[in-house]
Amino acid sequence: MTETMKAKYDLIVVGAGHAGLEAAFAAAHMGKQVLLLTLSLDHIALLPCNPSIGGPAKGHLVREIDALGGVMGEAADATDIQMRLLNTQKGPAVQALRAQVDKPRYGAYMRQRLQEEANITLLERVVEGLIIEAGAVQGVVDEYETAWQAPRVIVCTGTYLRGQIIIGDLIKNAGPGGQVSPQGLSRSIAEDAGLATMRFKTGTPPRVDGRTLDRELMAVQPEDAPDRRFSHWSEAANGLEKRPCYLTYTSADTHAIIRDNWHRSPMQTGLVTGAPPRYCPSIEDKIHRFSDKSRHQLFIEPEGLDTTLYYMQGFATSLPFDVQEQMVHSVPGLAHATLVRAGYAIEYDLIEPTQLYPTLECQSVKGLYFAGQMNGTSGYEEAAAQGLMAGINAVLSLEGKAPFVLRRHEAYIGVLIDDLITKGTREPYRMLTSRCEYRLLLRQDNAHLRLTPYGRRLGLIDDDKWALFQADCDQIAAEKDRLKGVDVSPADADLAVLLTDRGSTPLKQKITALALLKRPEIGYRDLLALGYGDGCLPARIWREVETAIKYEGYIAKQEDQVARLEKLENKQLPADFDYSRVTGLRKEACEKLSQIRPLTVGQASRISGVNPADITVLLVGLKKAACLQGGNHDR
Repeated sequence: MTETMKAKYDLIVVGAGHAGLEAAFAAAHMGKQVLLLTLSLDHIALLPCNPSIGGPAKGHLVREIDALGGVMGEAADATDIQMRLLNTQKGPAVQALRAQVDKPRYGAYMRQRLQEEANITLLERVVEGLIIEAGAVQGVVDEYETAWQAPRVIVCTGTYLRGQIIIGDLIKNAGPGGQVSPQGLSRSIAEDAGLATMRFKTGTPPRVDGRTLDRELMAVQPEDAPDRRFSHWSEAANGLEKRPCYLTYTSADTHAIIRDNWHRSPMQTGLVTGAPPRYCPSIEDKIHRFSDKSRHQLFIEPEGLDTTLYYMQGFATSLPFDVQEQMVHSVPGLAHATLVRAGYAIEYDLIEPTQLYPTLECQSVKGLYFAGQMNGTSGYEEAAAQGLMAGINAVLSLEGKAPFVLRRHEAYIGVLIDDLITKGTREPYRMLTSRCEYRLLLRQDNAHLRLTPYGRRLGLIDDDKWALFQADCDQIAAEKDRLKGVDVSPADADLAVLLTDRGSTPLKQKITALALLKRPEIGYRDLLALGYGDGCLPARIWREVETAIKYEGYIAKQEDQVARLEKLENKQLPADFDYSRVTGLRKEACEKLSQIRPLTVGQASRISGVNPADITVLLVGLKKAACLQGGNHDR
């Protein structure tokens, strides 16, 4: 018999992974009482796959989460055992920070933060159903048939719903790491909430014992960015010992072993039916799809300081265990490695994300939100970003306030959510810099400048952080002004030598230090060496000044492009608009628009199956509908 609890919360978050934590912290910091339900208190903030945070596009998301008041960046900074800056040979738009983190310490850090948050009640429960009445969510039911009441529920269940782990012909009902795999919640989402669901597949590589590695046969990958941080608010290094990663490659023997056992792959035997990830394929899939490549690179990564486990990045597999052992031993540097934990594939349920509003609220059930891999994404960072936005919007909805939606030109988070709800996905979605059309505006280094004012207005940025942000803004503006007033003379002998060495045109007349910095061959470090820079400025300040000055023209062009497209983005579509009454609108476009229910013409233009001609027809239809409404109103 179901018992209704007396305690009623403002908001329930289902799942304490990366999405659930950000949702819970955001709601709690905005003053709401949050019930956070997790499958296991021992697996909070679990990193079930790679032991890292960040990377291309993902690092941008972490910086944006931090700028809005989220916690992932601070957790990564507190537990990193290696920090690297990627894509340094490319422009600032695609450079990205990546932290190798200590897995156990990362989870412990998040548990400590939860214990310090008075507005969050954390319980170990398996949620088996939703309580929905009159088209609105009222709470959830756990495995003990206890009903927990709240007017807002955020489902952040990751890859656990009806999860199945597959290794060769071995199948077991389990979530990542062999945890509980809830069965009832999927049924409730489909039957009680009436949502369309899908099934995806992802996987993880074997773990090996670091004491059995032949490290001298692999290339060392040391830390190269010890002064970099994900969080704008992290002041100092965490003091943890730093550990290198190792680079190695598959061999001809590896490929032969996989080809000889291809018929034993669960993908071939039909045991795996879910859609696999395109951008993080299994090693057997790589060798099958890219048969012309003689080798594939692998990174052997430490999982922590107090464990001997190493993660084989790039070697995900679900082949039988005996085959995995042969594969591992065929890799240079791993001939004597002990395979501690087998790699596996995992299948799980998720929803069609096109059923959500930009707030991540379900269109058909008021107060029900979804975030993370439940919406079709892959990766910790994508999940955390969605959780933060769902938590914020659930609170704003409770308070009767306008929703908080980031647009594509404002944040990678905006690109991520817009892609999901507008285009949907038929495979695990991974954030890529190539998905963002305004990359130069949305750099990782300026995330706080773009988004911290939003975080402050939402109540997620405290006074100390706000004071630091304002001081940074003042320093950036002051340094730009100072450089405009610093004269650089052609008579500067040191500068003349530098320009010659760099292949830069010699000065013929006096210019400002700002003009000198605009030259592609000259950086702010050069200004410091020549005495034109300000040696007292923190590196984060002069780096931002340097980028803003060097790319000023390109940034202005992208801002103009955004302004031109704003008309479509600002043109609202009525929630009850009848697309079937628009004369000349193609059937496919009508079906897609009716299904997804875009909120703006700009969003409608990005729906797969809706072309520019359809948008032109739609604009005419909107104008006619407005005229008719105006006429009816006049009468």
